[in-house]
Amino acid sequence: MCATRIQRLMTSFVLSLVILLYLIGYTTIALWLQIFVIIMMVIWAITNFCPSIWILKKLFPPCDWDN
Repeated sequence: MCATRIQRLMTSFVLSLVILLYLIGYTTIALWLQIFVIIMMVIWAITNFCPSIWILKKLFPPCDWDN
C-alpha cells in the first residue's frame, strides 16, 4: 500500500462516516467533519500541499504509478 492510496481510502472512509452520522441524527458532528474535509481539499487544491499525504509519506512509500 502506498501513501496516496491510503489517503484516498481515508478520505472515502471519513466521507462515509459523515453520511452515517447524518443518517443516525448526529448532524452537527457530520457537518463539522464535512467542513473539515472541504477545507483540506481546498488547501490541497490551492497550495498543492496535503498534510495527510505529507505525514503518510513519512510512514509509507510513495506510489509508483508507472508499474
